[in-house]
Amino acid sequence: MFTGLVDDVGTIERVTPTAAGREFRVRCRYDDLAEGESIAVNGACLTVRGRGPNWFTAAAVTTTLGRTTMGSWQSGRRVNLERAIRAGDRLGGHMVQGHVDGVARVTGVRTAGDARLVDLAVPAGLTDLMVRHGSIAVDGVSLTINELPAPEIVQLSLIEYTLRHTALETLGDGDEVHVEADMIGKFVQKMVGVYRA
Repeated sequence: MFTGLVDDVGTIERVTPTAAGREFRVRCRYDDLAEGESIAVNGACLTVRGRGPNWFTAAAVTTTLGRTTMGSWQSGRRVNLERAIRAGDRLGGHMVQGHVDGVARVTGVRTAGDARLVDLAVPAGLTDLMVRHGSIAVDGVSLTINELPAPEIVQLSLIEYTLRHTALETLGDGDEVHVEADMIGKFVQKMVGVYRA
C-alpha cells in the first residue's frame, strides 16, 4: 500500500530482457532497501530483487509489460519512486495500491496562472470511478482531479511543487502515463453494480 507521495525520483540505469519479461536497475537515494520489499515505480508496485547503496533491481513480467508503459522504458528514464507505507505513517496523499488500471495519453498541456493544466485521455470506463476534485494516481503521484471536461478525459492541475519533485515535469502531448483510480470508487462500483443491473 502506498500514499502517492513520491519520495524520490530515480533513474533507470539498465534494462535487461529476462525469460519472464524485463529487469530494471534503478539509481535512487535509498540505501536501506531489503530484497522482497515492495516499491512503487511510476505507480506500479514492483518487488526489489537486488539492492546496493543507492540502487535496486526490480522485474516486470510479461503481463505487467502489457498493462503498463514499461515495455518501452530505456536507460536514462526518470521514474517516480515510493516505498510502501508502514503502520503509523502519515497518509498525506490517498490510498494507492500500485495496481495500474490503465495507460492514459496526454492530449493537452497549458499554463493557467500558477498551475499547469494537463488533459489525459483515459481508457474507456475509468471515468466512471472518478469525480471532480476526487483522487487519482498518475505515474504514482497522488493528484486531485481538477475537471472532467469531456467523456473519458481527466484534467489535472499540477502545482509548481509537484512539478519540481516528480517526473511529471516533462509531460507533453502524446506522452503516456499510468493511471490508478481511487480504490474507494472501485469498491463502491462493485457493491452497487448488482443494483444498477
